[in-house]
Amino acid sequence: MKYLFLTLYILLFIACSTKDTLVKKHVEIDDLVRIPQNVDSFTAKLDVSKKTYTIQQEYNKHYFSVWNIDEPSYSLEDIKWPFSSFKAGNSYGENLKLIEKEFFIRMQEEANFDSYATINRKAITIKDVNIRAFPTIKPLFRNPSRAGEGFPFDYLQNSSLMANKPIFISHYSKDRAWVYIFSSFASGWIKSDAMVYLKSEDTQTWQKQQQIFFIKENIPLYTEDGDFLFYSKIGMRLALESEDDESFTVLAVSTYKKTEAIFKKIKISKEIARKNILNLERDSLAIVMKELIKTKYGWGGMYGQRDCSSTLRDLYAPFNIWLPRNSSKQAKIGKVIDLENLSDEEKIATIKEKAIPFQTLLYKRGHIMLFVGTFNEKIVIFHNTWGIKTMKDDIEGRVIIGKTIFSTLRVGKNLENYDIKSQLLKNIKSMNILTQ
Repeated sequence: MKYLFLTLYILLFIACSTKDTLVKKHVEIDDLVRIPQNVDSFTAKLDVSKKTYTIQQEYNKHYFSVWNIDEPSYSLEDIKWPFSSFKAGNSYGENLKLIEKEFFIRMQEEANFDSYATINRKAITIKDVNIRAFPTIKPLFRNPSRAGEGFPFDYLQNSSLMANKPIFISHYSKDRAWVYIFSSFASGWIKSDAMVYLKSEDTQTWQKQQQIFFIKENIPLYTEDGDFLFYSKIGMRLALESEDDESFTVLAVSTYKKTEAIFKKIKISKEIARKNILNLERDSLAIVMKELIKTKYGWGGMYGQRDCSSTLRDLYAPFNIWLPRNSSKQAKIGKVIDLENLSDEEKIATIKEKAIPFQTLLYKRGHIMLFVGTFNEKIVIFHNTWGIKTMKDDIEGRVIIGKTIFSTLRVGKNLENYDIKSQLLKNIKSMNILTQ
């Protein structure tokens, strides 16, 4: 019996020692400790001058673009791209097993492409909704055993839309549970109960009214009768009807019996919304970015969160600066400066010399970042990122960050097994100044 107790004691001791070792071996990501994680540290040096840029005059044209067309501008072959990209044999489902061929056959049938562009009606979302590449909520992953190819990277998640976002309806899925839509920045399938049709005269009136935009997130919005509609989001706009000293009265769209659009009045405190375009100065930037830094990482806007490109797209919305959906397209807005063939030192020198804080994006394949200035002579960026790539014995790994941060271009370099080849600085291809 004493040997049994001795054995148990040894096992317990080993277990505790192992646990202690693991705790001691845990290493913080240097940048998240040494780089200030508050926007005030970087906006303090900005002036408060009011300056209008040409790019700020184009927002409404893009935002309402789908309410000013009569038919889709994309061909049927253009929108069928997911069926050539995702196939049986290299696609995994929610159980982390290979998806069977029958799933893709069924999705092709449900997509009902024979009915493409037969509805052609203007509509609006009545709640936050995901845009899917297939008419299904089921996920599709690449090889989940490889870092960066499993959760949260559901490749059927194309993007997401906020409530009361202008959309254009092409057609229904075969079971009518989904509709294929176009928005100002993305297209795909949304649930049919997440939208309602609008008359052309209503869309024209909505566009002509002054818009208010939100500067606070996740504030519940109610009708005058006290019915909940949706939560506020940075990047959301609503049509202004009237105002008093403390609040705006705006119009929002709800639905009646899932078919009729009902315009509801909402009273919104002026503490959470603005009616005038914000200027790219320190106070306004601080207000918006303090909200966005609370955002966790959400691939394609999943779980009500944001990824790198949607974080920046929404950041600039209150400033009336429109950005496309994808990082590669965002990197082409404004004055583009090529950095691809420069050494690390040359990249740093060029960024420090030419980049304008809070107006310049830095791009690497698959990721977009905002230049906010320097801290202790190091370039600092604002970005929403999933994690840092590691490499050990030729096996990729990830140290998860999963949120919006301020960091240097060498974030994670203090980590064990840090993959120097994937370093942000080494992989930056270009920078673009939005306001030039």
